[in-house]
Amino acid sequence: MLRTILKSKIQKPRVTESNLEYSGSITIDSDIMDAADIIPNEKVQIVNLNNGARLETYVISGQKGSGIIAMNGGAARHASIGDRLLIMSYVLTETKDSIGHAPKIIFVDEKNKVVDKK
Repeated sequence: MLRTILKSKIQKPRVTESNLEYSGSITIDSDIMDAADIIPNEKVQIVNLNNGARLETYVISGQKGSGIIAMNGGAARHASIGDRLLIMSYVLTETKDSIGHAPKIIFVDEKNKVVDKK
């Protein structure tokens, strides 16, 4: 049996850009992506802590060290610049591999710089 479990979570990054005209996705600073073990085009779930919106989209790699968290296309309708998010990715695993699995939890500061990993 396969189970879908949390693989990675980026805790409370701030939205830095909102681009309605860009074709859908979220752009994430590649430093944050590396820390969270998220790759370009990976599916993520996003929760906006300011308004409760939830959505799924795919990731585009942003400039390393830029702190960019950009909501693009239709996703831009679900978050404003400055909103805090949870960004989560999941993985399918066999039940036996799921037991004891610990997701990567990434904490960022006010400028979206990685400050802690668990």
